[in-house]
Amino acid sequence: MRQFVSAEEPENGMIRVRGKDFRYLRSVLRLKAGDMLSVRTPSGALLATTVAGIDDDARKITLSVCSTIGDGADCANGENIPAERLKEITLFMFVPKPSKFEQIVRQACECGVARIVPVASEFSQKGAERMDFKGERFARILKEARQQSGSAVETVVEKCVSFDGAISMWREMRGDGSVAFVMYERSEFTVPMADAVAGKYVGKAALFVGAEGGISPREIDALRNEGVIPVHFRTNILRCETAAIYGIAVMQNLIEGM
Repeated sequence: MRQFVSAEEPENGMIRVRGKDFRYLRSVLRLKAGDMLSVRTPSGALLATTVAGIDDDARKITLSVCSTIGDGADCANGENIPAERLKEITLFMFVPKPSKFEQIVRQACECGVARIVPVASEFSQKGAERMDFKGERFARILKEARQQSGSAVETVVEKCVSFDGAISMWREMRGDGSVAFVMYERSEFTVPMADAVAGKYVGKAALFVGAEGGISPREIDALRNEGVIPVHFRTNILRCETAAIYGIAVMQNLIEGM
């Protein structure tokens, strides 16, 4: 279900929309007075609203809150879902070319990934650490993806970290109910993902995905030493942007409902 991600909480039962968001609602969604719209607030609540008024001269739309569809993480795509069903997924993406990384960010957000961590690795795009991952462009990509997909998860793109920095982040999140995988183009040392999670409760999951050149043997060894499980899918050779979403989809399907 398409939703509008609001920058403001309701005030006296009303949400006032201006600026670029006005253009989106008026020109893209073509809203008219009396139309219904689902709104995701900064607190995570999903609200049913109706268009109470449109002022084209002032470029302002006023939305009236009718009811609460769901509160925070308990609601995704307009459906009430127990909070424990929404697994926290972190994607450690070894930075590819900018256009590919933007595609990965958009699709990972649509899938409900919580964090996307750009990693400057041996085979990453040169100058990855200087890219503006916290800038306006990625904020817009994330907002558009959430509005299109209806995701209840507030996906964030972190600052770029070194490979060692990514290892440190995994150590901090590692614990009971957590699991991490690295997608590997070779079959050595690999374990079927389904076997790795069989019979286990998984609340947090991480996925490491290489850039265009893959992942170096040194990096694979370092990840294995930290308990990250190499997985190899017996499919065709995948581009990095395809591999990232393919891996997220398989992992999400396996851990959902655990």
